[in-house]
Amino acid sequence: MRAIGTRLYLPATDPECFVDFEMPVPEPAARDLLVRVKAVSVNPVDTKVRAGITNELEMPRVLGWDAAGVVEQVGAEVSLFKPGDEVWYAGSITRPGCNSELHLVDERIVGRKPAALSWEQTAALPLTTITAWEALFDRLAILSERDAGKTVLIIGGAGGVGSIATQLASKVADLKVIATASRDETIQWCLDMGSQQCINHHLDLKQELERIDTPEVDYILCFNDTDQYFATMAEIIRPQGAICSIVGNRQPLNLDLLKSKSATFAWEFMFTRAMYETDDMLRQHALLNEVAELVDEGVIRSTMTRSLGPLSAESLRAAHAEVETGSMIGKLVLSGIDTHNI
Repeated sequence: MRAIGTRLYLPATDPECFVDFEMPVPEPAARDLLVRVKAVSVNPVDTKVRAGITNELEMPRVLGWDAAGVVEQVGAEVSLFKPGDEVWYAGSITRPGCNSELHLVDERIVGRKPAALSWEQTAALPLTTITAWEALFDRLAILSERDAGKTVLIIGGAGGVGSIATQLASKVADLKVIATASRDETIQWCLDMGSQQCINHHLDLKQELERIDTPEVDYILCFNDTDQYFATMAEIIRPQGAICSIVGNRQPLNLDLLKSKSATFAWEFMFTRAMYETDDMLRQHALLNEVAELVDEGVIRSTMTRSLGPLSAESLRAAHAEVETGSMIGKLVLSGIDTHNI
């Protein structure tokens, strides 16, 4: 089968950054699905993994952790899916990625594809949806029946995770959402996603919140520079509030800033359950199915904003280059490898 991989970190502008190559079709293990990939998306994790390949590999590494496709074959212990099922998932960072014709993934982290979306619209969602859902409902432990009407600040509202987190927070958790955005187009996007108000993350966040008569917030989702915003987050979080970040710190965080408020700080890493095969790994299957229902009911929409066409070394380079700008709105996607143009 054809796959797109990388042997060594090179800038996304380098023609050798990615290579098209042939590899054997993998055999599904006990709970694996062999999926024919119909569309993929690119996330910051892809560019970070690529940047970490500092010694040249003999076999190219296949990246990609956002896919939608059709089940072709199942492992001996699979019970949730059958050949022909349409699915969506992010996968596991400890296994080869989905930038290939066919891809293996554990059924416990796979969901039923939303019927209302195209392959490309679907591929924009899995990784960011799992991240946002786990951040809101697992790490911050939000319950809509208890916490409805409370306020969440989303730092980085127009990005991939921010876009779906805004929808889930406003339409599922029934929270008041304040998103950060700085350009006219990103402000409008955040409002379209369900944010009630927007503030500028290039300005002092405390002053920005005071400007809209909200000096403190109950929850904060940090989808940008944790080091830059940590001290401010400690100032603006309400006593006994909770903060969740997905962006790793480069320097020690002073957790003592949260002590007097008895405030909680949590990390969210959506690969944790698959990496460690936790007892509750099946929760990702369940949440993807639940979000698929919300999509089909018209509650949640795709965050896809652009398609770069069929997956190839060239289109994947372009996708990585765009993600690395750090200024994307929503998600960009690629359709599956064009097997008729080999």
